[in-house]
Amino acid sequence: MSKRAVLEVIALGVEDAVAAQAGGADRLELVTDMAADGLTPAVATVAGIRAAVDIDLRVMLRPAAGFAAGDLDRLVPVVREMRGAGAEEFVLGFLDADGGVDLRAVERLVGELDGCRWTFHRAIDQAADRDALRKQLDGTPGLDTYLTAGSAAGVDDGLPTLLAEAARSGEPGYEQRIMVGGGLRLDHLPKLLAAGIDAFHIGGAARPDGWQRPVSAEAVAKWRLVLDGAA
Repeated sequence: MSKRAVLEVIALGVEDAVAAQAGGADRLELVTDMAADGLTPAVATVAGIRAAVDIDLRVMLRPAAGFAAGDLDRLVPVVREMRGAGAEEFVLGFLDADGGVDLRAVERLVGELDGCRWTFHRAIDQAADRDALRKQLDGTPGLDTYLTAGSAAGVDDGLPTLLAEAARSGEPGYEQRIMVGGGLRLDHLPKLLAAGIDAFHIGGAARPDGWQRPVSAEAVAKWRLVLDGAA
């Protein structure tokens, strides 16, 4: 039997979370402020969503727009509060001024996660050298996924990179799951699935009426149907 592909949906609140689960999402990415491409949500939002749904959720740890770590002394207590609210999986990723991975920042937060699973987000698509970034993070506790479009411009431009990285699966720095997101469309799926990629992330595609409206369970179900049919 083929393994079910993972479908992750961005949720801004409880209504989004409930609709995404009803549509067949496997996991949620919890954020706020999509005008800044997704920042750390309120602890109360995380607690509310955790109480409302039983699918996996990953909480964004990003204090401000851009990919600089900023003031970690303010972010570390937030991580502790999120864990206290029931968060067990996270999303993070920081770059230094030269476009390299900010290992000091990543390692400090990972230390607070204490073994929780986490995703390195689309900061990889802004990195000066994504191969070097992967190899520097190789072996970091809890890192099991890279969320990437293969390019800062989105999946249309990044598709060759995604396919090339999928072909390196199992190499040092390439053991983690590739989760494709960032301008992802249904017509991208056949090539990605054929390459062995089995995780997909949608935000706007789950909201046919725009970001001012909640997630549509029907839109999520359409993606679930296509993914399950391909499997």
